[in-house]
Formats: sequence, C-alpha cells, structure tokens
Amino acid sequence: MGGLGALIKKELADHLSSYRFVMIFALILMVSLILVYMAAGGIAEELRGEKLPRYVFLMLFTSSKINISLVQFVAFFGPLIGLILGFDSINRERNEGTLSKLLAQPIYRDTVINGKFLAGVIVIAVMMASIILIITGLGLYTVGAKPGIEEFWRIFIYLIISIVYISLWLGVSILFSILFRSIATSALSSFAIWIFFSFFLSFGVNAALTAMFSAEKLSSPQAIVRVANLIKALSFASPLILYNDATATIIDPMRRTVSPFIVQMGIMERLSMARFAGPLPLTQSFLIVAPYIVYLIALTLICFTVSYVIFMRQEIRSV
Repeated sequence: MGGLGALIKKELADHLSSYRFVMIFALILMVSLILVYMAAGGIAEELRGEKLPRYVFLMLFTSSKINISLVQFVAFFGPLIGLILGFDSINRERNEGTLSKLLAQPIYRDTVINGKFLAGVIVIAVMMASIILIITGLGLYTVGAKPGIEEFWRIFIYLIISIVYISLWLGVSILFSILFRSIATSALSSFAIWIFFSFFLSFGVNAALTAMFSAEKLSSPQAIVRVANLIKALSFASPLILYNDATATIIDPMRRTVSPFIVQMGIMERLSMARFAGPLPLTQSFLIVAPYIVYLIALTLICFTVSYVIFMRQEIRSV
C-alpha cells in the first residue's frame, strides 16, 4: 500500500512530539508507579521473614492499599490514551485544509485512515510496554522476586489485552473524528461514551438487578444461577467489564472463573473445593478468558471498519 510507511512515521512524529501525549503518558505512568510502589511495600511487609509465594510477582498488578489496583486503574483510565490520540485525527486536518492536500499526493485514501489507526496502535503498544517494563523493574527492586516463565507469559497476555482494549477506544475516537467536523464535538462525544460505559453502565446494571431481585428471590439456587447468567450477558455490553474480567483471570492464577457471583455450596462441596484448590495452568486461564479476548478484538475491528467505510464515502473538499 503506497505511502503507508511514510504516513505512519509522520503520525508517530506528531503523537510523540505533542504536549498532550507527554502529559497523559506522564500522568498515567506516575499514578501506575505510585500504585505499584504501595502494593510492593504492602507485599514486602506482609511477607517479611516468610517464604515468597510462587506467584508473588503477579500480586503487583492486583494488590493495592487504596482499593484500586493497577489492573483496575488501566481499565478505567487507559481508554483516555486512545481517546486523546484519535479524537481530532481527521477533523483537525479537514479544518486546517491539510487533508485534501494529503490526498492530492500519490497515496490511496484508505492509506490515510489505516496509517492513523496503525500509528495510534503503535504508540499505545509502546506506552503500555514501557509502563510494564518500568513496573517490572520496580517490582524486582522492592519485592526482590523475579517473574517465572509462566508469570512472564501471563504479563505478556495482559499487555496484548490492554493494547486491544485501548485500541478499541482509539477506534471510537477516530469514528467521532470522522463523523463530526467540530473537534470539540468529537471530543465531547468520545468522552461521553467512555464515561457511560466506564461508570454509568455498571451502576445501572447493579441498580436494575437490585430492583428486580430482592434477597428473598435469591434464596434458591435456580434464582442465583439465573442472575449470574443475566450479569454475564449484560457484561458483554461493556468493554470495561470485559477487560476487567479477562485481565483479572489472566493475572490471578487462583481465579477459576470470570463470574463474580458466589454460588451457595454445601459443606462437602466446600471441603472438596478446598482440597483441590490450586493455581490454574496458563492454558486453562487463557481458555476461560478467550471468548472475552475475541469479543474485544471483534469490537475493535467493527469500530474501525465502520470508521473506514464512512471515511471512504465522505466527500473531501479543499478549503
């Protein structure tokens, strides 16, 4: 595809030299380091004089002293990276008159949208990889434990899921940048979608389930299973919940299900679960979250495809 490499280099230079990129990257990196440093301090204090557990390094991603772990922080505020990278990617060039000049060059129109999306994905990958490498170094220094082979692969899968998740929001912001000529309108629309799916949707689901099922209605196992299935079905409407469930299961080997719902068990069932309790192999954890990963990838591709089709059909005039 002619000109794709040159366009990606141009977009990468624009992203890496912009002040807003430096600010959001510095902010997320600083908060991530603070969360991991606090978690590492708590882990080191609790395990002082004790033999280090097998998966102690992964606790850096899931433990916290302020009720929010690194995984939860990236789930809530990681989308800001994608939104900031793409909310003015098309309409800014359209308003400045550079889009028509760009398309006057010997490049295809789809090269523009492909190059902008791929450049954003590369920036996201570099940011997330840098944050995880810095966190790894901090964990080695504070806890004194090095990750094993399985822990390394779990962290690598977590990195891939995070890149896909943030790229989904990059696709959303590019879509609104194509739909709206005004940069302010595309920014407000992108952030409104993020706020709805990150905050209001989960609260609305919990409120609706509380209203539909009282404590008396959940006294039977059938009702509990019905509510659990309903929660699982509604979770597929929120990328945040999908990401949370997928990454929590990958990072925590002791977690055997993505469902947060607790099913009542008898005494013999509890004894049996305790007897055979143990960490899941990486392959089993991956099989549990594979549908969630595929769904996140599908949402990202659908969002980018819609942006691609709309951009290819739009009329572009020189200003």
